[in-house]
Amino acid sequence: MLTRKRGYLHWRPDEHGPSASRHLQREGWVLLRGVFDRRTVIELTDDIKRVYRDQSADRRRPGPERSEIEQFRYEMLNRSPVCQRVIADRAILDVVEPLLGEDCHIIANSAWWNPPDVDHTHGGGRWHIDAGPHVPRPDDVPWDDRIPYPVFVIAAHIVLQDCPGPCGPTGVIPRSHMSGRPPPVDHLDDPSLSWAGNQPVVLAAEAGDVQLFVSDAWHRRMPTGAGDQGRLFLQVHYGRRDIAQRLRPTSEVNHLSVDAVQRLGDERSRTLVGLHPPFFYDG
Repeated sequence: MLTRKRGYLHWRPDEHGPSASRHLQREGWVLLRGVFDRRTVIELTDDIKRVYRDQSADRRRPGPERSEIEQFRYEMLNRSPVCQRVIADRAILDVVEPLLGEDCHIIANSAWWNPPDVDHTHGGGRWHIDAGPHVPRPDDVPWDDRIPYPVFVIAAHIVLQDCPGPCGPTGVIPRSHMSGRPPPVDHLDDPSLSWAGNQPVVLAAEAGDVQLFVSDAWHRRMPTGAGDQGRLFLQVHYGRRDIAQRLRPTSEVNHLSVDAVQRLGDERSRTLVGLHPPFFYDG
């Protein structure tokens, strides 16, 4: 737990934070039940579907098929006033702020509309982390439990249609955010992957629930089954003030003058001044 005072982050005792925040920090995930009522879910769903209907998908990364790109819409807070209102709900902020600081901000905000019964080449269908790990370390160096494990980014999935087991809910391996490393590459497709004896937790959810997990946690969309109805949710990444926003690619939003861009040469000269290719959180 932490708080910001006079511009600096300070530790604060865990008992001063909500139980959901403590669970999120310790286990790497928490499921908030019934955050949004049916009326809000319908309003949010309708406005997100409006965005899908009125605004074409944008290709931010090379490679994916068009059918895959169509499943996502980015920078939703810019495209939907309902999304902008919902992502500021205190039920979510009261959980994430004790771990990120009262001045945390949204670094990415995407809508996911995964159709049923398709081969999911994207949609998080393999074990991964969203970024980092933010504190990488060797396998044989355990974390000192006297130090609260730092959290830099928290993902929220605002669930807009029921997502039981057959629909492939998000699965998270508890405490894996403290591993200091990404999932092992030879087990990315193994739904039973574990870490330090911790088995995956499947965050089956109902419309109006919010799934929260630390970005460093090993997570994935679990395999779908008979009766898959697809998924629809609004994804929000809340980051510490120090983490750059990624709502739009740096090629579109940056701090450079026209002259500075024209002077650039190789790829490293571009990334050095902030023109990064899309990757974590960028879509």
